[in-house]
Formats: sequence, structure tokens, C-alpha cells
Amino acid sequence: QVQLVESGGGLVQAGGSLRLSCAASGRTFSSYTMGWFRQAPGKGREFVATITWSGSGTRYADSVKGRFTISRDNAKNTLYLQMNSLTPSDTAVYYCAADRYGRGGSLLYTHNSDFGSWGQGTQVTVSS
Repeated sequence: QVQLVESGGGLVQAGGSLRLSCAASGRTFSSYTMGWFRQAPGKGREFVATITWSGSGTRYADSVKGRFTISRDNAKNTLYLQMNSLTPSDTAVYYCAADRYGRGGSLLYTHNSDFGSWGQGTQVTVSS
């Protein structure tokens, strides 16, 4: 498994931006498709974005498309989520995750069940 630690969350006004980071350690980071998920109070964990091992492929939830950008730096073992034009509905705990297969390849995953390693989460709060 790979160990994941998120950072970069905080309080921001609506319309503002934040950049989340996820530092990975353990097994080879570049072997994994990575993802970001979020969980708002009283709701289930939902998919936000995913990226292939090379960074060449990405996919986003409709709710964040055009506002959020997922990226990775395999040399630094770090995953990023750039979040722009934030709204109060983006308020949640954000989690990074590594797929449970570790095979590399070009597959993108959007379901919780396809991810086997999770970080502890970082809180993002957007005020109106």
C-alpha cells in the first residue's frame, strides 16, 4: 500500500481558490491511478477527480468540471488539486486516494471501491 497525507485545506471566501496537496510514500507512486474525493457533513463520500499514473488522462465530477484541476508530480510523489471559483457547496473534507490495483496503465477510476489507500483528509470551508 501507499501512505497518503493531504494538506492545503482551509477557510476561503466564495470565489476564491485553494490548492490541495497529497504527499505519498511507500510503494511506487507512479504505479497508481490517483483520485480526490470529498465528504460534506451528513453526506456520503463523493468522487471529485482522478488522474492516470502518467498524468495524461483525467476525469472530473460534473460539479467541479472547469473549476478544479487535478495534477501530479511523480518525481515529488505528490498529487495536487487546484480549486478555483469555490462556492459554499464545495465545503467538505477532501481525501486523496490511490487505486487498489497498482498496475499503472491508462484506466481511470471514479468509485470508492476502486481505491485502496486513503489519506486522513483536509477540511475545506468556503464562506458566502
